[in-house]
Amino acid sequence: QVQLVESGGGLVQAGGSLRLSCTPSGRTLSNYAMGWFRQAPGKEREFVAAITRLGRSSSYRDSLKGRFTISRDNAKNTMYLQMNTLKPEDTAVYYCAACLRDYGELFCTEYKYWGQGTQVTVSS
Repeated sequence: QVQLVESGGGLVQAGGSLRLSCTPSGRTLSNYAMGWFRQAPGKEREFVAAITRLGRSSSYRDSLKGRFTISRDNAKNTMYLQMNTLKPEDTAVYYCAACLRDYGELFCTEYKYWGQGTQVTVSS
């Protein structure tokens, strides 16, 4: 079982920035394609961004392009989500997710492993 641990959430004013981190406990990050999702109160979970195993490709929710950046440092065994120019509507619990990809540079078609989530609150 892969345990994903998120960190970096918190309270920030509109216009501010946060960087979320995700680490697979006891596992090697480079064996997994990864993604970020979020769920706001009363809403369904939605896709935020995805990144391939070695970080050569990334994908974003259209409405977040230009403000959010997904990246990974396999040497540090950590994936990141840099969030800039935050808006109150970005308030949500953010989850990292993963699927096993021990070769190639493919996105996940189904995410098998999920973290517990980290709360991001953006005040107006």
